Amino acid sequence: MDFGKVITAMVTPFDEDLNVDFKALEILVEHLINTGTDTILVAGTTGESPTLTDDEKLELFKATKSIAGGRAKIMAGTGSNDTRHSIELSQEANKIGVDGLLLVTPYYNKPTQEGLYQHFKMIAEEVDTPIVLYNVPGRTSATIEPDTIARLSEVKNIVALKEAGGNLDKTSMTRCVAPNLTIYSGDDSLTLPMLSLGAKGVISVASHVVGKQIKEMIESFEAGDIKKAEKIHLDIFDVFKGLFVITNPIPVKEAVNMMGIKVGGFRPPLTGADEKTKKQLEKLLTSHGLI
Repeated sequence: MDFGKVITAMVTPFDEDLNVDFKALEILVEHLINTGTDTILVAGTTGESPTLTDDEKLELFKATKSIAGGRAKIMAGTGSNDTRHSIELSQEANKIGVDGLLLVTPYYNKPTQEGLYQHFKMIAEEVDTPIVLYNVPGRTSATIEPDTIARLSEVKNIVALKEAGGNLDKTSMTRCVAPNLTIYSGDDSLTLPMLSLGAKGVISVASHVVGKQIKEMIESFEAGDIKKAEKIHLDIFDVFKGLFVITNPIPVKEAVNMMGIKVGGFRPPLTGADEKTKKQLEKLLTSHGLI
């Protein structure tokens, strides 16, 4: 399965009552497809997955797939820290016909490496959808070590890794021990150095805002124009960092709203940005001609 170069971890639009806003979803999906997104990740952390019900997630998978109409692939966030629950949700997403599943490292219960291996393997064996592992120790307090990733890469439908550990040495080791596994950067600001280690692209937050530039950066790198890729990276580096000045997805959702794509507010315990952060975001977007 080819998920392309730019996978956007999409925010979930809410209306004034904090219900999923499916009309706003249509506008958002069109925006992402028109600005370089190859695959849309639905109900990831950026999509406020912890506060979405399973029914809401499944409706989002269906609606996004319908809106995209084959113009972008659909990846469904179906991971949790309960293996049985993840299997059930993954099976339902599989029935809908999504193109891939993103499975986050189980959080809070901190399984061993053997526990992580069994968790992902058990889910993979219950579906035939291509699976992307998601290593994000900063949010989960658990790391999938390279040797475990290598074991998992032998499972036929585990095809890729979203690496958000921030450790390029571990990425290098993963490339050594699991050379056939596709790797995506899970941090916008590390996409360029990750490309040099063989990453295919990025599962991005910033692509809501600078998707075209990210796509051009990756394509320039692949074409051998490293200087151009470097220039684009440096030009939008402040966007990469500015969208994470406080907890994701608060800044990016505020930014998308400022750009005129109304994606609404946040479900508790997330709250809107304070005035200082909003002013910083407004200044950042203005400097790049985005508002």
